[in-house]
Amino acid sequence: MREYTFTIAENDGTELFAYRWLPDQNLPIKGIVQISHGMCETSYRYIRLAEKLTGCGYGVYANDHIGHGRTAGDPDKLGMPGANAFNRMANGMLELGEIAAKEFPDQSRFLLGHSMGSFLTQKIMYDDRQTYHGFILSGTNGRRGLLKLGEQVALLQAKLQGMDHRSMLLNAMVFGGFNRAFRPVRTAFDWLSRDPEEVDQFVHDPLCGAICTTGFFLDFFRLLQEIHWPSSLKHINPKLPVYIFAGDRDPVGLFGKGVLSLVEMYRSLELQDMEYRLYPDGRHEMLHETNRDEVMSDIVDWLDRHVNTGVTSVSALSGASEAPEQSNSPKSSAL
Repeated sequence: MREYTFTIAENDGTELFAYRWLPDQNLPIKGIVQISHGMCETSYRYIRLAEKLTGCGYGVYANDHIGHGRTAGDPDKLGMPGANAFNRMANGMLELGEIAAKEFPDQSRFLLGHSMGSFLTQKIMYDDRQTYHGFILSGTNGRRGLLKLGEQVALLQAKLQGMDHRSMLLNAMVFGGFNRAFRPVRTAFDWLSRDPEEVDQFVHDPLCGAICTTGFFLDFFRLLQEIHWPSSLKHINPKLPVYIFAGDRDPVGLFGKGVLSLVEMYRSLELQDMEYRLYPDGRHEMLHETNRDEVMSDIVDWLDRHVNTGVTSVSALSGASEAPEQSNSPKSSAL
């Protein structure tokens, strides 16, 4: 696998940090997968998936969202994306997708989002109708209650303490109960995976786990409402394939119930090609779970069944620097 890094200049002056992972020289590319990471983690946590995908003939693109990873720049800015965060994150994803489309115009392009990234992907499913040829949702959820209450609490806290206040209160509201179903527990993040080494890598990664701001949570609660409005859902292209996977012990997906609710919602929209899989005893991060090899093989199988038949030879691409990264696997949480 070859690794390139580059930045994308945003209109507000932000430089989105991005990766391009390609198969070894002279191997053909049969499709493109773009990855959208979760809350308070980085895109480099998906290096293992990138290695799997490139080994199977796929090019992989991923960026660190605003307020995350190397896009944040300064560790003190982690979890502080600024105003209109999720629209800006979605726009950044689309810009990266357009770069991939220009570089590999003849290939099918798939958008894979995990957790927060899956909710952004759900937004793009109705906001964009031409950049992607299919979508993969990991660790996701359907409609859920109390979002309006969360929005009101965030508005009150913002009025009292400001939008840039790091909100322990809202962090506890979102994540505080996620570990309750698991005993015994060693850390606050055992709900992420049954693999203690993967949990420890997350806990000790300095680029992940910042407590997010009140403004971030306010925008997040609004996003989670918007993506399931009927006025939004009606714009989803029913012809594009969708694959949903999660663990049936994932608290984000309400232990499978929320995932099944999303599946039923999409069925009501008469999506023509939708598959889902719930992995028994799997927790939130199936790509870091004890059966991750199975999970990645299932992703490749789905991609192979949905990719176009054309291939493009890999050649050196201008405007990118090849540089191996070093990081622990990506503490708040990987929602």
